[in-house]
Amino acid sequence: MENRMNLKQFAVWTAALVLGAVLGSLGLAKLDGFFNFVASAYTRLFKFIAVPTIALAVATTLASLGAKRSTGRLFLHTIAYTLLTTLAAALVGLGLYVLIAPGNLPADVIAGNTAAALGAAPEPETFYEHVLNVIPDNMVHPFLAGNVLSILLVATAAGFGMAAMKDSPEKAALLKGVFGLQELLFTMIKGLVWTLPLGIVAFSAQLAAQVKAGLDVGSLGKYLAVVLSGNLLQFFVVLPLFLILRRIDPLRVLRAMSPAVLMALFTKSSAATLPVTVNSAETRLGAKPEVARFVCPICCTINMNGCAAFILVTSLFVLQNGGVALTLPTMLLWVLIACISAIGNAGVPMGCYFLTLSLMAGQGMPIGILGVILPVYAVIDMIETAENVWSDSCVCAMVDKDLRAA
Repeated sequence: MENRMNLKQFAVWTAALVLGAVLGSLGLAKLDGFFNFVASAYTRLFKFIAVPTIALAVATTLASLGAKRSTGRLFLHTIAYTLLTTLAAALVGLGLYVLIAPGNLPADVIAGNTAAALGAAPEPETFYEHVLNVIPDNMVHPFLAGNVLSILLVATAAGFGMAAMKDSPEKAALLKGVFGLQELLFTMIKGLVWTLPLGIVAFSAQLAAQVKAGLDVGSLGKYLAVVLSGNLLQFFVVLPLFLILRRIDPLRVLRAMSPAVLMALFTKSSAATLPVTVNSAETRLGAKPEVARFVCPICCTINMNGCAAFILVTSLFVLQNGGVALTLPTMLLWVLIACISAIGNAGVPMGCYFLTLSLMAGQGMPIGILGVILPVYAVIDMIETAENVWSDSCVCAMVDKDLRAA
């Protein structure tokens, strides 16, 4: 019965995807405006749900598991798989970059697009400023700003604090209220997931309209081939191999997590997709609630496979155009930098773009290249976000199996 329902749901999503593509390609301004409104509304709603999802999922999991030995094992397994998959993504990108060997862009093209890149860029911040921005100075600001790392910090402290409290009527009442809020949140998430086909139509139509308007990827050539093929290899080969090595069926996991992967593809935000990711992991994949509600929010913040590959390949491309000799030690150093940067990247649209831009600006490189990349980044962002969420799904499946076997 469950498999039949999953197939029916998949058929509905596929039909919504095709319908949106057809409607978006018609070129009707009023219809495009309507779909832009619906897509924006869905993105806002999922971002609205994502912030309390992160806080409550981490806090309640740590509160309930804090006194158990499984807490440390859950955290360590999550971090281990995150580091392994992120490193694998970066190494795949490096291998393809060496193999395909993109050439340099004309100097006038780079110069002409410097304004485009800088116009979208935030002010670069130092390492110390980045750390200070993560440490909240009040309880409200992280949630208002949507600062995922700060929210995780607050939620972790609250979770450990509740776990350390002595048993008392006050603690029982507090936990009951927090868990009640979480159940209310997941009920709201189920309602949003039920209406998701409408969102898929809007997102698909929006993309089709952008392509029809002249989204041109031909000018980037080999660079784009490296980025996209690296993401596809990680998605269809490397991550399934991780699952197979743990004796987990990749197709079963992909079928179960397809709502989250599809949502990530169109929202271009793993943070906005988080409610669907947690819901799919828990209700469709069958992961333990304490695993799904802990691993998915953590991975949403630190498990950025697609971002690691993009940062590495783009940085190497910019460095090469800036006259830096790409020796093996230099490339391996940037593998490390890309992995660390990806782990700290926010799961929001264009997060990797801004982060790479800041890295290259700090190195004094020709950041006009980021302006050249900007017109095709929408496609790159879609694919790498889907890969990020697919990687989160794989980590959740592996951690769940590890804890069940223990």
